[in-house]
Amino acid sequence: GAAMVARALWALLAALRAGWCLLPQSGYLHPDEFFQAPEVMAGDILNLQVYYPWEFLSSSPCRTVVFPLMTSGVMYWLIKSLQQLDICSSCINSYTLLVSPRLLFTIFSFILDYSVYRLAPFWEADPWKALVLLAGSYVTLVFYTRTFTNTLEGLLFALLMVLVSSRKSSGSSAEPTSSSLIGVITTAGFFNRPTFLAFALMPLLYWTSLIVDSQKSIKTLINHFLKFILCACFTAFVFITADTFYFTSVSLDNLYSTNKSSVIDVIVQLHDKMVVTPFNFLSYNLNPHNLALHGSHPRVTHFTVNGVMLFGILHILAIGAGFKMLKKYVHQLMLLRWCYRGLPGLLVHPEGRPTLLLFYFVPLAFLSLFSHQEPRFLIPLILPLVLFSASANRAVKWKLLIVLFNLLGALLFGCLHQGGLIPCLFHLEQLIHSPVSSSHPQHYTLLFAHTYMPPRSLLNIKKTDVHVEVIDMAGAGEEALCQTVKQRASNFTCSDCHIFIIIPGTVRDTITKCGISFKNETLIFPHLSMEDPPQISVLSSGNWKSQLGLYILELNR
Repeated sequence: GAAMVARALWALLAALRAGWCLLPQSGYLHPDEFFQAPEVMAGDILNLQVYYPWEFLSSSPCRTVVFPLMTSGVMYWLIKSLQQLDICSSCINSYTLLVSPRLLFTIFSFILDYSVYRLAPFWEADPWKALVLLAGSYVTLVFYTRTFTNTLEGLLFALLMVLVSSRKSSGSSAEPTSSSLIGVITTAGFFNRPTFLAFALMPLLYWTSLIVDSQKSIKTLINHFLKFILCACFTAFVFITADTFYFTSVSLDNLYSTNKSSVIDVIVQLHDKMVVTPFNFLSYNLNPHNLALHGSHPRVTHFTVNGVMLFGILHILAIGAGFKMLKKYVHQLMLLRWCYRGLPGLLVHPEGRPTLLLFYFVPLAFLSLFSHQEPRFLIPLILPLVLFSASANRAVKWKLLIVLFNLLGALLFGCLHQGGLIPCLFHLEQLIHSPVSSSHPQHYTLLFAHTYMPPRSLLNIKKTDVHVEVIDMAGAGEEALCQTVKQRASNFTCSDCHIFIIIPGTVRDTITKCGISFKNETLIFPHLSMEDPPQISVLSSGNWKSQLGLYILELNR
């Protein structure tokens, strides 16, 4: 009966995940969910006006283009093809531009569910309890349905764990047979985010210990590692070639026609222009000055704040179990024999739980070495954590707290956090493309202040159109903001010009002080800006809705 209830609950949560994606979710987690894939692909494939982040500029290529092409690129190509074939006359709009890449990621997110179902028996966890913990986590519902490179990192980590965890029907560990795939996934993960090596370290050590433990022949042992290295090298070659062609705009036809080159000459020229994005990424991020530009945090932020913010009580329980494990094994670490005989015994121990803790804490420790620490960096760790929490009924007595925590997280990050910006862009897209605007060309100036960076692609403006101007003032101060608004107002001469200011309700008074009058104002609710949070005293008054809203203000002539 309990198993049936768990299955029904998982099915309900899985439907919620898909349905909420289509609704769509209004919360805006971080600019990277747009600017590391959909925004770039919308510009390249749909020829829309977009903002290209510095990582995708040919002068500083730090992100591979392979995964954006395979995800957002494929979905945008699909809706473009449907529109060109007249199957769908208005396929390209703000809704499809937002939802189509998210839908693909939501479908991919079920790789996590498959991995948990496959891995639970191996790590002595209850499969359906683990699946309910996974599907009910707001991390799965919100983060894993968004177009983050961290989401792909989590999915590749899950696949790697499945590949290295194999067991015979008798219950003993099986001989690993997936060396080639492990090589492909490790390299693909490294090109997606070089931090993937922190997550891959424990699975690869575990896989190595299984091979060494199960092999009697040195020839078979070498064969496994050769397969791994060859497939890793081939995967790296594919990524480097794709990135080189993309970032240097190299065309084989051009190389042949302009230089009448031989194949060797072409290869030499490609080698000279070779782009290896992970090395550029590491070169940038290993510089403390560069990391400081994105925000510096104490080294313990992942352990003390981010882990709790994402996983709540499950993270705290894992820390408690980790200390117990350390206490148990610390004397063994002092013994020399542990290094040769105890380590494989610990890693391939049938109990499995100490290893799961290592799968969780080793990446956490490596990521904590960097001063820039954001919660989303830890989302791949949900897999070992739910497997650990679902074993020995650890999470059962905390059931109510887990439910309340995830409800709050889903509400905060899925709905409230910067939640007015996406509906605002939907509203502006409809306004810009309204029949009146189409019949009589209008000029629109959209000034965003104290919001996250607006993804221009959702406005659905072609690169050839010049009638829409987007100004992002970010967190500009009162003086700079008023100066810009007054300057725009003084140049407000044409009859078909419209100037809109988009600003959170918490800084609405700043615009009022500028002495500018407004023709229309639209309030989009809800919108919570953590950079400009509402005051508790104001929230308790009758003005709470405006404090938790985003204003679209149209300047009066």
